[in-house]
Amino acid sequence: MSRIEYSAEIAELLGRVRRRPTAGWPWRPGEPVPSGLAVKQSWGWLFAPDGRVLTLVNPKDGIVSLPGGSLEPEDAGDPGSALAREAGEEAQALIGTAYYLGYLYDRVGSANGGNECARVRMAAALRAVGPSAADPASGRHYRRLLVAPGLAVELLGWGEPGLRQARAAVATAVRWLGVPAAANEAIEELPVDGCEVFPGAAPDAAPTGSTGPGDGR
Repeated sequence: MSRIEYSAEIAELLGRVRRRPTAGWPWRPGEPVPSGLAVKQSWGWLFAPDGRVLTLVNPKDGIVSLPGGSLEPEDAGDPGSALAREAGEEAQALIGTAYYLGYLYDRVGSANGGNECARVRMAAALRAVGPSAADPASGRHYRRLLVAPGLAVELLGWGEPGLRQARAAVATAVRWLGVPAAANEAIEELPVDGCEVFPGAAPDAAPTGSTGPGDGR
């Protein structure tokens, strides 16, 4: 097993990571969201060329998350548009085409006023990040880390269901983005001033939000 490399500063940050309790939402890989089931959230596995993914750490409470959030009226019901917008707001990130992976079925509907809903998961290339800034919606100022997908699952505290989701994301990214199946295992914080991450265009040929085994709507 290769040694995971990271700086002393990242080690100090990861030492404060706190995992949310898992909600136990069933994962529906590759299944289109059924007609009549509202899509309320869209979250993304955003890949660098070396197979690592973007994870966000809130240094105030140690909570780790993937970029994403609730669909807003301006997203017109498109999970891909919601992911692109949320990634920009939370991580100042520019992403490529969003590929549908599946959805989590929330029967309790905590994001939908107590009515059942779907929480979509997608994969996309992380093209670039701009200068670090607070999320205008929440005021949170995230630290932006690139980590291997398996480590992301560990930091998120998602367990075996999270690993199944990560495998689906990696398979999609290998096919459509040309990333390696075995990711670089170094942990890297993206520069505060921003940078290009995934230069140029990978295949990215299909419309945002409608690629893959289902359209997520």
